[in-house]
Amino acid sequence: MASEQREAFQVDLHGVVDLFAHHLYSSPRVYLRELLQNGVDAITARQALEPDCPAQVRLVPTDGGGLEVHDTGIGLTAAEATELLATIGRSSKRSADLEQARGQYLGQFGIGLLSAFMVAERIEMYCRSARDLNAPPVCWTGYASGEYTLEEITLERYTQAAGTEEPGSTVVLQPRRDQEHWLKPDTVAALAEDFGSLLPLDIAIQAKLPDGERLWRRLSLPQPPWLAEHPNPAARERALAAYCEQSLGFTPLASFDLNLPLVGLTGVAFVLPTATSPTNQSAHRAYLKRMLVGQKVQGLLPDWAFFVRCVVDSSALRPTASREALYEDEILLATREALGREVLRWTAELLETPSAAQRAFVKTHHLAIRALALHDPDMLELAAKVLPYETSLGVATLAEAQAAQGQVLYTTTVEDYRRVAPVARAQGLGLVNAGYVYDADLLSRLAKAKPEWRIRPLEAKDVEQTLTPLEPQEELDFLDLLLAAPTALDGLDCEAVVRRFEPSELPAMFVTDTEIEHQRALDQTRQAADNIWADVLGEFAQATASRRLVLNASNQTVRALAAVADGEVYQAGTRSLYVTAQLLAGEPLRAQEADLMNDALGTLLRRAVRRDPKD
Repeated sequence: MASEQREAFQVDLHGVVDLFAHHLYSSPRVYLRELLQNGVDAITARQALEPDCPAQVRLVPTDGGGLEVHDTGIGLTAAEATELLATIGRSSKRSADLEQARGQYLGQFGIGLLSAFMVAERIEMYCRSARDLNAPPVCWTGYASGEYTLEEITLERYTQAAGTEEPGSTVVLQPRRDQEHWLKPDTVAALAEDFGSLLPLDIAIQAKLPDGERLWRRLSLPQPPWLAEHPNPAARERALAAYCEQSLGFTPLASFDLNLPLVGLTGVAFVLPTATSPTNQSAHRAYLKRMLVGQKVQGLLPDWAFFVRCVVDSSALRPTASREALYEDEILLATREALGREVLRWTAELLETPSAAQRAFVKTHHLAIRALALHDPDMLELAAKVLPYETSLGVATLAEAQAAQGQVLYTTTVEDYRRVAPVARAQGLGLVNAGYVYDADLLSRLAKAKPEWRIRPLEAKDVEQTLTPLEPQEELDFLDLLLAAPTALDGLDCEAVVRRFEPSELPAMFVTDTEIEHQRALDQTRQAADNIWADVLGEFAQATASRRLVLNASNQTVRALAAVADGEVYQAGTRSLYVTAQLLAGEPLRAQEADLMNDALGTLLRRAVRRDPKD
C-alpha cells in the first residue's frame, strides 16, 4: 500500500470554486448534475466493456448531513485518478478511443467533480476499476484548502465505503458551512428528479422513515413521457398534459410531437392556454442525452413561435460551458429552422379543418396566426379564411369581407377606423380595422398575393363618396358658421366643410388619409425639435391638403349652432365639434385640445346664462 502524501492541485482551487459559484454556474444546485453526469459517463464507459453491466446511481444522505453518490461505472485505477482528478481540464484530453466515442458522453469540460466544492468542504472518492479487477482500489480525497491525497486502499476498505465489492465509484461529500441545505435529503431528491429523471439509468435515493427503516425511492423514469406507451391517444394526451403541468406549470391548450432524426431530437410541443405577447421570449425545457440542460432555454424555436413551449431531448446539440444553455452554432440554427417547420405544419393542419380545437386556438392565439402568416406564404391564405376582424359591418374574416363587398378596404390605425366606421356602417360600406399589430402588414402582403381580391387601404376619396353635398340654398344657412371656422381652427391644421351624411347622430368627423396624417406627425415633430433637426425634417415635408373637419348638416346640434348668428358662439361651437370628433376617433387629447375645449365650454356657458343680450 502506498503511503499517504498530500500534493497540491495544479490549479488555484479557491479561484476555481469562486469561478463556479459566481461566474460559470447560476447556482450551486448544479453540483448534483455534475455528479450524476460523471456517473452516467462512467457507466457508459463500462458498458463498452460489459454491455450487460448494471446501470445504477444511488444517492445516500448520511446522518452527519453529508451525501454519498454511488455508481456502477468503470471506476479508476491510481494512475487514472492521478491523470483525471489532479489537473482541471485533463478529462477533456483522454485517450484516443475515448475521444472517438465523445458523442456517447455527457461530460465535456472536465470540471464535474471539482464543482462539488461549491457545497462541500471535503470530497472523498472511492474507486475500483472494472478494466483491471486486480488493481487495488483507490481513495482520492480533496480539500477546499486546495490540497488532495491519493492512496491505494484495501478491498475491505473499499467495500466498507461503497457497500459492495463490485467495480464503480463512490463520492462522499461533507458539507461546507452555510451550504448544508444543498445536501439535505429533500433537496437532493428534488435536484436529482429535476436533472436526471429522464436519464437511462436506475437512479434512486435512500429515504429514512420515522421508525428508522430505510427504503429506496426511484427518481428516474423508464422512458421520456413523450416516448412512453399508452393504451389509446386520449390516455396519452392526458398523460402529456399532466407532464406539462408538472414540468412547465400550465395545462396546455394542445400538444404535438417533435421528431428530428438528423440531430437526434425528440420531444413534445405544448401550446399555451392563454394569449401571450410576441415580445415575451419563449423559454423551453431542454435535455442533452437525457440530462437536463435548462428549464428556461431560449433560442430553440423561431421568435414567431412565441405561443409554444417545448420539452426536447437531443444528442447533437451542444451546451455552453455552464451546461445551462445551448451553444449558438450551425446545428442549433438548423434545429431552430426545422422545429419552426414542425410548428407551421401542425398549425396549418389544425386550421385547415373546422373544429372545436381550431376555434379555441384561433380565439386564443389569433396574434400568433398573424405572425405565422407574415412568416410563411402558405399560412397567408389560411389566415385570411380563419382570422376574425372587426369590420364596419360586424366581425368577419377577410375572405368573408371580400366575398360580401367584392373588395377589402382597410384602415391602418385604430383611430382612422373609429373616425370613419360609423359613416361607413350607415352607408353599407365594409371597412376592416387593420390597426392592430401585424394587421396592416398582413393585408399588404395578401394584396400582393391575391390581386383579384382588390385589397387596399382606405383613402380620403372613399369617405368623400359617402358624403352628400348641400344644395346652394342650404349652403347659405351655414355660410356664417363656415366663415367663422378658419379663426376657430387657426393653428389646428384643419379646415371645416359642411356635408350631409349618416348617421345623423354623428355631429362631425375628420376626413383624412395616411399621407395627410404622416405630414401632420412630421410637422409636430419639427415643431418640437431643435433648429438643426427641424431643418433636416423640413427636407421631408411636402405640401399636402389639410385634413378636413366635416360638419354634419343632418345633425340637430350642428343646425342649431348655424342658426345662432353669434360669431363668438360659432367659434366656440366649432372648436367643441373639433374636440368631439377627435374623441370619437379615439385620439388622445393634447394640452392644446384640452385648452380649446375648456375655452369653448366657458364661452358657451357664459352665453347660456346671460340675461340681457347686450350684457
